Amino acid sequence: MRVNRRQLLLATFALGAQAALTACARKTAQAVVPVDFDAASTCDLDGMLLAHYPGPKGQIHFAGDSRPTWYCDTVEMFSTLLKPEQVRTVQGVFVQDMELADWGQPRGHWFDARTGTYVLGSRRRGPMGPTIVSFHQEAAARKFAASFGGEVMRFAAVKPEMLELCGGALHDSRM
Repeated sequence: MRVNRRQLLLATFALGAQAALTACARKTAQAVVPVDFDAASTCDLDGMLLAHYPGPKGQIHFAGDSRPTWYCDTVEMFSTLLKPEQVRTVQGVFVQDMELADWGQPRGHWFDARTGTYVLGSRRRGPMGPTIVSFHQEAAARKFAASFGGEVMRFAAVKPEMLELCGGALHDSRM
């Protein structure tokens, strides 16, 4: 079979285009994954050491940042996400599954926050006072709410007016 110059150029172009598309697909397919905090990790909003406080934690991965932004409480995480001035591109949001994580010293058990079920208004407290308790499974959230009170809701149902950021310091008489 004889190949002319035009066919050779078209074949070369097609191979180059295919390689470029494959590289783009690989780049966009790289999902952001949660990471666990260490003993020195601090909340980006208030500097609190995450390992020293109970309750669910959060992490947001913003485009252009090599490390996540840490939150010692899910209320702070939701507040950051729901602020009207929040314009940074969010690549991933993760919270801990409190069905599996130890309340007093939660480690690991991260999942995509947008897929979770939450309990708002329970009697359990996080480092900032009232917290929004995160669960990967709705049944676990309902069981928690039956024991500790609160309203069960999906991620999209959480609204800025539901967030109370002055809880911990405002009500702590030891400060």
